[in-house]
Amino acid sequence: MHIHILGICGTFMGGIAVLAKAAGHRVTGCDANVYPPMSTQLEAQGIELIEGFSPEQTKLNPDMYVIGNVVSRGNPLMEEILNQGLPYISGPQWLAENVLQGKWVLAVAGTHGKTTTSSMLAWILEYAGLAPGFLIGGVPENFSVSARLPQAPKQDAKSISPFFVIEADEYDTAFFDKRSKFVHYRPRTAVLNNLEFDHADIFEDLAAIEKQFHHLVRTVPQQGLIVANGKEASLQRVIEKGCWTPVEQFGTDDDWQAENAKGDGSFDVLYQGKPQGRVQWDLLGEHNRMNALASIAAARHAGVAVETSIAALTEFKNVKRRMEVRGVVNGITVYDDFAHHPTAIETTVAGLRAKVGKARILAVLEPRSNTMKLGVMKDALPGSLKEADLVFCYGANLGWDAAEALKPIATKSQTFENLENLVQAIAKIAKSGDHILVMSNGGFGGVHQKILDTLGGKT
Repeated sequence: MHIHILGICGTFMGGIAVLAKAAGHRVTGCDANVYPPMSTQLEAQGIELIEGFSPEQTKLNPDMYVIGNVVSRGNPLMEEILNQGLPYISGPQWLAENVLQGKWVLAVAGTHGKTTTSSMLAWILEYAGLAPGFLIGGVPENFSVSARLPQAPKQDAKSISPFFVIEADEYDTAFFDKRSKFVHYRPRTAVLNNLEFDHADIFEDLAAIEKQFHHLVRTVPQQGLIVANGKEASLQRVIEKGCWTPVEQFGTDDDWQAENAKGDGSFDVLYQGKPQGRVQWDLLGEHNRMNALASIAAARHAGVAVETSIAALTEFKNVKRRMEVRGVVNGITVYDDFAHHPTAIETTVAGLRAKVGKARILAVLEPRSNTMKLGVMKDALPGSLKEADLVFCYGANLGWDAAEALKPIATKSQTFENLENLVQAIAKIAKSGDHILVMSNGGFGGVHQKILDTLGGKT
C-alpha cells in the first residue's frame, strides 16, 4: 500500500511514517515546516518529503491519505482530496487499525512527562527482553528512533512481541474527528501521569479535558490496569466519574512511592510501604521520580519484575530535547528542552538549578504552543522562571505583549522580536560557567546552534 501523510514532520505523524515504512508500505509525505530531529529521521528511513501542501500531490495516486491534525479546512491539498473524493483517514485511526490491533498497548497520558515516561517504559520492556514496539513524541537516546514495530524477543526469536508503548496525547485527532487521539488506542495498561489545563485552542476548561480522560478510562478493560498519579485531584475526579479497571497510584502512601532522594538523582522505590530497590541515575527532580514510578508500575503489569525495572532505569539515557546538552563553548553550556507550558518550564528550570547549584542560568524561551500563543498562560510565566538568573523571551508572532507579561521580573528579563538580536544579546552577556537553557516545542529558528556559533566567535 502507498500512503501519503499530510503533516508528516510532526513527531506523531513522523512516527507513523516510520512504522508504515517498516511494515512494508510505500510512504511519502508533506509538511510546511521541516526541521530536525524528525526530518533527519525520515530522510534516514528513505521517506520522500515534499515541502508544502500543493494540490498537485494527488498525482502521486496513493492508496490512502493519512491526515495529521495540523491540517485544517482550507489546506489546498486537503481541499483537492475532498473535491476528488479520495480516501483519507486520521493518523490515530490508521495506527489503531494497522498497528495496534491485537497488541497489548501500554499508553502514557498526561499534560506533562508523556514522552519521558513512554521512553522509560519502552526501555524497561526492551531491557527485560520483551522487544516492544513504540511510538513516542521524541527520540529516546536508548533507541535513537521515535518509533518502531514490535520485534522478536530474545528468548523466542520465532514470535513477535505483543507489547506496544505509545505516548497518548489528549489533543484532538483531526479536523474531521474532534475526539482526543488516545481514545483510538484502547490500552490494556494506561498511565495517567498528571492533568492540568492546556490546549486552550480546543478545550474550554479543565473539566473538558477531564471528560476526554474519562473517555480513555472507559476503554481500559477489567483485566487491565490504570496507573494514576495519586497527587492529582483532577485525575481523582476522572476516576470517580466511573472506573471498571484496577487502579494503582504513585506518589502516595497507597502503592508506589519514591523516598530518600539524593542530590545525584538516586532514590528508593517503595511499593505499599515495602522497599523494592534504589534507582541510581543522573536524572534530577521530583517529576522524573514520578515518571519512573509510573513506568515501573506499568512494566510490572506487563510482567517485568520491579528489580529488573530499577536496573533498566540505571541505564536510561533520557530523550532528545529533554535537558539535552547541545554544546559547550568557552565554558558556557547550551541546553535544549521541549518545555512549553508554565509548569514544565518551572520544573525544567528547577531541575537545572538542582544540578548546577549557584551557577547562572540564562533561560531562553519561545512561547510557541497554541495555548501559549493565545496568552492563556502568560500570567504564570514570571513565576515559572523564578529560578532563572536571566530571561530572554522571543516574543514575535504572539497575540499578546511578552514584555508586559514579564514585567514582574523585568529586572532580569528581556524580550525580542528579532531572533538575531536575541542571540547577540545572549552572547554579549554570557560568561564562562553559565548555563543557557533554551525552551521551545519547535525548531526555534535553529537558535541553539546560532548561540553556540556566536559564542564561539567571541574573543
